[in-house]
Amino acid sequence: MAQIDAHTPRLENEAQLVAHLASGCKPPTAWRIGTEHEKFGFYTANHRPVPYEGAAGIGALLEGLARGYGWERVEEGGNLIALKQNGASITLEPGGQFELSGAPLETLHETCTEVGTHFSQLRDVAGGLGIGFLSLGFSPKWRLEETPIMPKGRYEIMRAYMQRVGRLGLQMMLRSCTVQTNLDYQSEADMRLKMRVSLALQPIATALFANSPFAEGRPNGFLSYRGHVWSDTDPDRTGMLPFAFEDGFGFERYVRYALDTPMYFVKRDGRYIDAAGLFFRDFLAGRLAVLPGELPTLDDWQDHLTTLFPEVRLKTYLEMRGADTGPWSRLCALPALWVGLLYSDSALAEAAELVKDWSEEDREALRRAVPTLGLRAPVRGRSAGAVARDVVDIALRGLKQRARLSAGGDDETGFLAELAQIAQSGRTPAEGLLDLWHGPWAHDIDRAFTDCAY
Repeated sequence: MAQIDAHTPRLENEAQLVAHLASGCKPPTAWRIGTEHEKFGFYTANHRPVPYEGAAGIGALLEGLARGYGWERVEEGGNLIALKQNGASITLEPGGQFELSGAPLETLHETCTEVGTHFSQLRDVAGGLGIGFLSLGFSPKWRLEETPIMPKGRYEIMRAYMQRVGRLGLQMMLRSCTVQTNLDYQSEADMRLKMRVSLALQPIATALFANSPFAEGRPNGFLSYRGHVWSDTDPDRTGMLPFAFEDGFGFERYVRYALDTPMYFVKRDGRYIDAAGLFFRDFLAGRLAVLPGELPTLDDWQDHLTTLFPEVRLKTYLEMRGADTGPWSRLCALPALWVGLLYSDSALAEAAELVKDWSEEDREALRRAVPTLGLRAPVRGRSAGAVARDVVDIALRGLKQRARLSAGGDDETGFLAELAQIAQSGRTPAEGLLDLWHGPWAHDIDRAFTDCAY
């Protein structure tokens, strides 16, 4: 049996799991903004994907960032797999997608500066390796079997399990890229309202950020293929969480959802033990088959929470997970949208009013329609585009009310300018890419590696 320190506190009951989520409650003065974004690395000479190995591989890129910019190294099995610095981290997704998980920051001005600094460092090191990065939500050219696999133990377990529970899980793992925002809550009631509003509006964000219309060198029939992939990945751990709209929803109900969702793994002594299909509920009772008699630690619980993939995920903060990645401007726009909606009491109340009459069927139908129809998707007699215009206007008012100014005296509303333009036009970014495909690109997907590169 794998061992951990005998003095490490163990979890013994559900109340401890609930208390962990409740520990995320913070006063508004302590609320922060976390932004995470992924991008595809490619060789600029031939537009091939970048493997982990080699003198110009992902491993070498991580080494260069560590040496050149003082990032702390994180290794697994002798491989450098992540970097940490000042509350931020750089990590690898299963197919080599390169992710910045930003530090918790106070303003959107700081967020966009962080993104800019990241790309400056990345260009400095990656440029010397002949590596560029692509700002699309789904791999536009490489087949699944061409996509490299990163040397992380948890991904090996996940890949095997994904093939048992859905048709598109490997596509999600290896060929999709997202941008997400992590935000705080003040209380259980505040979490509940923010969860409901952000779940209902997550498909609107998917439409505004739809940016994945290509796969294997041609249009794939979707505007957000990334969004579609999530509809057939793993029904146990994905989706719109209808129970969040039931009376009495709170931390305890989310804990029950997590306990009833199959596990992937347990980490011991730096290695991952396959627990796929087993349940944390049994672990809590000392009955986990792969670690009989052992009780979990808080780290085990936090690891399990990261393996749930609903449209909005609850940890000790809320994660908004509905958007395709995109160019630098939209990496700043996603946190701007959700901060404007959720960090102003009046904006949050307006957003709640906007979606209060939507049924479970309305929300699910919108989620299913948006990947294909984008802003033309219907919801309760309106278009997603009409709702998006309302949503962006509410967010603008929320940001104006926040009045968080840059050194130059600008508030945060400028970060929503591009989304306002998209909403007003009724056309997703993906439709603009398809115009390029049928026009100047002349059906040449390699043009994406120049026109859609960071």
